[in-house]
Amino acid sequence: MADSSPNMGTGKAELQRALRKYADSLYAESRAHEWGLGPAEFLGALERSAGKRFAGSSFSTERLGEYVGTLHIEDLCLACACLEGSEAAWEYFVRQYRGYLRATAGIITKKSREGTDAQELADSLFAELYGLVDGKRGERSLFRYFHGRSSLKTWLRAILAQRYVDRLRESRRWEQLDPEEKERNEHSHLPRTDNTEPTADPHRARYVARFVAALHQTLALLEPVDRERLELYYAREKTLAEIGRALGEHESSVSRNLERIRREVRSTIEETLRRPPALSAAEIALCFQYAAEDSPIDFRQIFPDKTAQKSGESGKEPL
Repeated sequence: MADSSPNMGTGKAELQRALRKYADSLYAESRAHEWGLGPAEFLGALERSAGKRFAGSSFSTERLGEYVGTLHIEDLCLACACLEGSEAAWEYFVRQYRGYLRATAGIITKKSREGTDAQELADSLFAELYGLVDGKRGERSLFRYFHGRSSLKTWLRAILAQRYVDRLRESRRWEQLDPEEKERNEHSHLPRTDNTEPTADPHRARYVARFVAALHQTLALLEPVDRERLELYYAREKTLAEIGRALGEHESSVSRNLERIRREVRSTIEETLRRPPALSAAEIALCFQYAAEDSPIDFRQIFPDKTAQKSGESGKEPL
């Protein structure tokens, strides 16, 4: 029986031992062997992903199992194999994603995918993904920051959106400089080429605030039972089995309903963010990406525990 203790530690050794329970079956389901990714490297990818998710908080074996079950395992394996330098993985990635990146860049720039701007935006990302430094492959690939919590396409789209928004801000700042300032700063405003982790977006707080406001509005429109499903899963951290018992549903039904609600919530949030003051497609992509990362969204504030409040309990730490 799985240990469901909520007080398990999050040390590297504890996490690795817990993940071994799931690693073999997940490895068998993935395409890791096609890209030459061994079990040890695969386990390392799982460790990085779970370590990011549960950093600074306790976890249970069951909760960890549910988390890895939501990962986009094939995408995570592909990114890890590319990071490890697998030629087969890179050939597959270029074949499958070059067209997608150019099409997405066309949507973001609102120009043809065959246009110079779109192709330049899309193709420039390959150098960062490959980790090129002075024309040589290094260990700075952006794939280090992909943890499989979203699909690889969603993650790539968000990076393209961020690069495009950065370019727009840079060009606007450049246009505001007088000729003398331009000459003095001509080298300091060149596009970033160090391929390190993207610096903090100064507009991140505003995007997160817009997202949280849209999220609150969307949740207020949900049917009571759907709102309860989200509350039990995200705020109370109940397992699928526990939610099923509380609502009189089979565990598989709980999973399907949560997925349906997530799709509906995303669609409504996107619609809300397109209302004045409207955000662009690139900015909306950033809103979702920042929300999926370490954003200050505390689901226990969104769904306050009335029972705990009455009894004077403080509840768990924010997510």
